[in-house]
Amino acid sequence: MVDQKKIPSYFYLSSEALAKQRELTRNGTYDLLPSEVPWKDRYRWLKGRGYDLRPRYSPDWEPSWLNTNLNAEFCEDAIMPTNPHVIDARRRSDGILVALKPVKKRGDEIQISLYLSSLQDPRNHSVRVLDTLDDPLDPSKSLMVMQYLRSFDDPEFVMVGDVIDFVSQMLEGLEFLHSHRIAHRDIAPPNVMMDGSSLYPDGHHPVYTTCSPDLIEEITPLLRMDHPVRYYYVDFGLSVRFQSGASTLVVGDVGRDEEVPELSSTVPYDAFKADIYALGNLFDKEFLQRYHGLEFLRDLVDVMKRQRPEQRPPVAEIVQMFDKVRKSRNPSSLRWRLAPKSEPAYERLFNDTVAVAKNGLSQLRRFVQQQ
Repeated sequence: MVDQKKIPSYFYLSSEALAKQRELTRNGTYDLLPSEVPWKDRYRWLKGRGYDLRPRYSPDWEPSWLNTNLNAEFCEDAIMPTNPHVIDARRRSDGILVALKPVKKRGDEIQISLYLSSLQDPRNHSVRVLDTLDDPLDPSKSLMVMQYLRSFDDPEFVMVGDVIDFVSQMLEGLEFLHSHRIAHRDIAPPNVMMDGSSLYPDGHHPVYTTCSPDLIEEITPLLRMDHPVRYYYVDFGLSVRFQSGASTLVVGDVGRDEEVPELSSTVPYDAFKADIYALGNLFDKEFLQRYHGLEFLRDLVDVMKRQRPEQRPPVAEIVQMFDKVRKSRNPSSLRWRLAPKSEPAYERLFNDTVAVAKNGLSQLRRFVQQQ
C-alpha cells in the first residue's frame, strides 16, 4: 500500500473526479478480471507455501482508495496484470520477486524447463525454475515458480554495445539449447526476457516497471554498459527435446513468428533451422530495421534468414561468425548512441552531440575514480 506521507498532491482527485471514480468503483471497473480470480483462489494456499501475491488478490481485499480522495490509478492494488497467466509474487524466505505459471504437470514444458534448470553452465540462457508446486485448483497442473524477468527491451537499448551483448547472449543461449538437442520453436520478442535487477538496485514495480515498488516515483535505470544484464529464453510450451541421434524434423505451423518460410503442418522441416531463422528475424526487426549504425550485423542476419533452411549454417558456426564481428569492433564504438531511424535528421544530430559530450564526461569520471 501507499505511504500516505510520501504521496504527492497530484495523486489526489478533485470533487468532480472523485465522484466519477466512486461511480466506476461501484460499477466494478476495478474488480478482478475473470482471469485474475484463480489467483485470488490460490492466495492463502500460496501464502502457506511461502509465496505472497500482491494485496489485490487477497480474498479480503478492499480497494485502498475507498473512503479517500486518492486517485485509484496511483494505488498499487488497482493494477491489473498484463498477462494473468504468469503472475508476480514475493518469496517470503528472502523477499525476492518470482513469477508463477500454471502448466501441465506431465507436459513437455515443465519437463524441458526443469531439465534446463538442472544444467549449471554459463552458456545456459534458459529461464530458471526455482520451485514446482501442485496446483490446488487443478490436479493435472503444476505451478512453476520461476525467476522474475522483464521484457528484453524494457528499458530500451541506448548504446551499440547493448545490442552486441544481447546478440552475443542470445546466440550463445541458442547454441546451448541445440547442443542439448532442444529446439525452442517459438523464438519471438515476447519469449526473450532479461534479469534487469542490476539496472534497478532499489527495485521497481513488477507490472508498472518504470515506477518504484510503491508507485510513488518514476525511476531511471542505470546503463547496461556499466551494469550488465543477463538475457533469457522463456516459454518452452512448444519446445521439443530430441533423443540422441534422432531426426530433428518436425511438423507444425506453430510459433509467434509466422515469417519462418518452411513452417508447415504437413511437410517436415528442421526445427533447429527454424529457430535460427526466427532469431535472425528478431535481430533484423528489433535492431537493423529500427536503428542506425548496426550494419555490421547485416551479413549475420542475412545468413540466418536464408530462405532455404539447408543453407543456414548450424548455430555453432553462427556464434563463431559473430565472435569475429564482435572482436573487430573498436572498443570506443560500443558506447556510441543508438539512433532510431524514425528520428529526424536535425534531432539525430543534436542527440548525437549531447551523447558524445555525456560519454566524454562519463569516461573522465571513471578515469578520475581509478586514480
